[in-house]
Amino acid sequence: MKLLRVGPAGAERPVVLGEDGTAYDLSGRTADIDGAFLARLDPAELAAAVAAGDLPRTETAGERIGAPVARPGTVVGIGLNYRDHAEQIGADLPAEPVVFLKPTSTVVGPDDEVLVPRGGEKTDYEIELAVVIGRTARYLETVEEAAGVIAGYAAVNDVTERAFQLERGGQWDKGKSAETFTPLGPWLVTPDEVGDPQKLGLRLWVNGELRQDGSTADMVFPVLEIVRYLSRFMVLEPGDVIVTGTPAGVTAGHPGAAFLRPGDVVELEVEGLGRQRQTLGRA
Repeated sequence: MKLLRVGPAGAERPVVLGEDGTAYDLSGRTADIDGAFLARLDPAELAAAVAAGDLPRTETAGERIGAPVARPGTVVGIGLNYRDHAEQIGADLPAEPVVFLKPTSTVVGPDDEVLVPRGGEKTDYEIELAVVIGRTARYLETVEEAAGVIAGYAAVNDVTERAFQLERGGQWDKGKSAETFTPLGPWLVTPDEVGDPQKLGLRLWVNGELRQDGSTADMVFPVLEIVRYLSRFMVLEPGDVIVTGTPAGVTAGHPGAAFLRPGDVVELEVEGLGRQRQTLGRA
């Protein structure tokens, strides 16, 4: 099942896509795709409603696509979680997941403009798999329990200002927190449709040049272990988003390569989760 939100920023409406790509309006069932809706989401029941014709069709062509989750409470990032990425930048593999937080103000639609922050000199891209939480999770004991709290998956670009992240002292959050730095979507795809989250291809292009071409199979810590691990340190709530790390190919791993500048175009896709396209602007 694919869920999305379409319309102007701040006034999106909830939509579900049928198997043939037909869009159906969810406004009669929920005001938005938020934590409250995800906590009661039953993909099988929603699919049955689509099949029975219980939801009105709607047109989405030409409309802006928003992030598929409205107002996530927390955005959690995982760093150095791909073996090839760690090797590319000369970093040791972490013994435990590297965790950082991103403000929810970073979350935008998949095709919205990404802004190079004021003073930013080394803005970089990071294609990632995002996990969206659907049930409250605290002190999970097993990965099987972790599987039961996931509402779905989405594509995400964990945009990073490397000069702020690595050259200004303190935590990584400085380089991860600028407005527009988490383009999310286009869809939230439920686990039954995604299948094994460790078998997804990820690809990213800058101005038409392929920069990243990886697979979630290369993760150091798999998705379910990440969810289980995080629940030992924080309460995960419905609507929270976890961005799970990036494969090799980021600009920071290519000495002499140009970082992103206003006017650049970034395109990315995660297998089964859709495609994004962002043009860079200036804050």
